[in-house]
Amino acid sequence: MDGSPSPYRERLGAIEADVIQLFALVAEGLVAATDALLSGEPDIHEILRERERPIDDLYEDVEEVIEHHFALEPPAATDQRFLLSVLRVVPDLERSHDLVLHIARRAGGGFGAELTPRCRGLVERMGRLGSEMWRQAADSWYERDGSAAGALVERDDEMDDLHAVLTAELSSGRMPLPVIVDMTLVAHFYQRLGDHAVNIARRVVSLTASRSRAR
Repeated sequence: MDGSPSPYRERLGAIEADVIQLFALVAEGLVAATDALLSGEPDIHEILRERERPIDDLYEDVEEVIEHHFALEPPAATDQRFLLSVLRVVPDLERSHDLVLHIARRAGGGFGAELTPRCRGLVERMGRLGSEMWRQAADSWYERDGSAAGALVERDDEMDDLHAVLTAELSSGRMPLPVIVDMTLVAHFYQRLGDHAVNIARRVVSLTASRSRAR
């Protein structure tokens, strides 16, 4: 034995790396989409859309590992929990990346110049908070730290508050109607991104709790 990891172990390590990459796609994409929305950068949607392929690849990779290795020999309990957790987390990652794309799609509409200063400030704060939440969720997953869920719930409450304030600002009627309609949707997208980050942190709580019971 040369001590090198088995192909199966290497495959699990690759899946973990892919999950971390998807977290980065959401967190970094949200920063880029927010900046583009406020500046009117039209190309960001296509740039971010081209990064969707890793999400589909990860689904296929996990399904292949499960089908192949479960058929030959049931994996260890810790590996089963990891693979099942990935399958449960990837839908949140996929939906969140879609939400980032929805925000980016509106960047080319020139809405940034139509926003009131207060609205621009709120959008900037929601984008920054959302990205920070996703980085925190990524750290929670990578470190298997279930304690992050409570902190993310508090930050999600902050996101909900910003959403309420932004909605009130949009209802003031100081911006053109098409801008109000699209920005109302954007505000909802930010709110949902916060919800998905919390969902993932709660998945980590379940994963770490299962590991603790197995010891």
